[in-house]
Amino acid sequence: MGVGSSAERRNVSPLGEKGAGGRKGSAGVGCWIRLCVSHPSSSHAKVDAALCGARPSSETRGKNDAIQNQPVRQIVPALTLPNNDENISPPSILADGLTVAFQLRKFTFNELRFATRNFRPESLLGEGGFGRVYKGWIGENGTAPVRPGTGLIVAVKTLNHEGQQGHKEWVAEVNFLGNLQHPNLVKLIGYCIEDSQRQLVYEFMPRGSLEHHLFRKSVPLPWPIRMKIALGAARGLAFLHEEAERPVIYRDFKTSNVLLDADYNAKLSDFGLARDGPIGDKTHVSTRVMGTYGYAAPEYVMTGHLTSKSDVYSFGVVLLELMTGRRSMDKNRPAGEHNLVEWARPHLKQKQGFQALMDPKLGGNISMKGAYKVTQLARACLTRDPKARPLMSQVVEILKPLPDLKDMASSSGLYYTLQAEQAARLGYPSGSRSLMSPQSSFARNGQQPMRSLSHGPRGHASPYRPQCHPSPYLQFPRVSAK
Repeated sequence: MGVGSSAERRNVSPLGEKGAGGRKGSAGVGCWIRLCVSHPSSSHAKVDAALCGARPSSETRGKNDAIQNQPVRQIVPALTLPNNDENISPPSILADGLTVAFQLRKFTFNELRFATRNFRPESLLGEGGFGRVYKGWIGENGTAPVRPGTGLIVAVKTLNHEGQQGHKEWVAEVNFLGNLQHPNLVKLIGYCIEDSQRQLVYEFMPRGSLEHHLFRKSVPLPWPIRMKIALGAARGLAFLHEEAERPVIYRDFKTSNVLLDADYNAKLSDFGLARDGPIGDKTHVSTRVMGTYGYAAPEYVMTGHLTSKSDVYSFGVVLLELMTGRRSMDKNRPAGEHNLVEWARPHLKQKQGFQALMDPKLGGNISMKGAYKVTQLARACLTRDPKARPLMSQVVEILKPLPDLKDMASSSGLYYTLQAEQAARLGYPSGSRSLMSPQSSFARNGQQPMRSLSHGPRGHASPYRPQCHPSPYLQFPRVSAK
């Protein structure tokens, strides 16, 4: 599926026909009510008046960012809506800066407590900087909890008030995922905001995150599946950049934010750092530097100027991770190989450089033509000049045929010739084991530290250590560093 022309782009009306996806446009019959409500008992009650905006698009959006500074009439006391187990909540908003459309369901805390069996450990999917994520069961069309094994399986993310991420990222998540629909974006089903409680309810993604499959599972992802995932993720970014009613810069594209359904269809999650893109004659948006080391574009780190090409760079990093089976940052590797992009650059410039980049766990089960094309695509995405990087719609077109290529390297004489040449350059004796054979040894990937880019490195990884498998719906804390 390529990126359609502007004439083909259609908004989704909650009461009308659904198109390919998009924010609910003003032309539809849907509407929103924006209310700024104070909660004196809540630990998040002290929110700046700048939070009262239609959508998060101000200078400091996402983590420690403010929401779009638009004048909105403050209404006090708080609007109270009756609970309704049968119907989706009306288009209203009960929290600072939120803009919630019709299709989102408003849950009570008790409903989510019963849906997750009182948030018991057996329901825990994982935890991270935001809080914990639990598996739950709700009715197909309402908000009422149901017995496990019946109804709709969901993932319930609950805010930890002592965590690294907070209310503002929660608001950004609701505002974006609540108003964007696309097959390659994770579906936000509903939310709960009750006193100090903050929960988000997502569709359940049974295969977890791409990060888990690449770096934590012993069985490697097959090459065609890797290309399928790359194509799905590219389509998600292309939609945000070029098809959404207003351009969106994702700003935190990485393997842990790419979730997989039962058929390995990729969906983007975690929009806490997303930003509205520049419009009109503006070339960029200026913002604090936020994100994850190893994925952030160098020009963004240096200047704070954010563009859609920043996401393209991050996509190039993930392409390298898919190709190599290496993390973007890995201190456990030998000197000179800690940073994946810097280690890979010399190989990206070589015509047959892909042979040194392929994940040894795949052996020869890769497409020769596909490996070459992905190598060239990664090089284009990672070029230091952001203007020279391709559009995500162009990336989609290049990736479309790759999952179906059948020219496996293991059946190619050229493959073994290239391996012999590589072995000779590295000084391996004649007859030594193949560099890319399934039995060849490879370094164990270490856990990648995730940090805020706001203040630069201080040499310490995140203090968080997961107590169970990391949740695909939230990640390790973004730790500020000095």
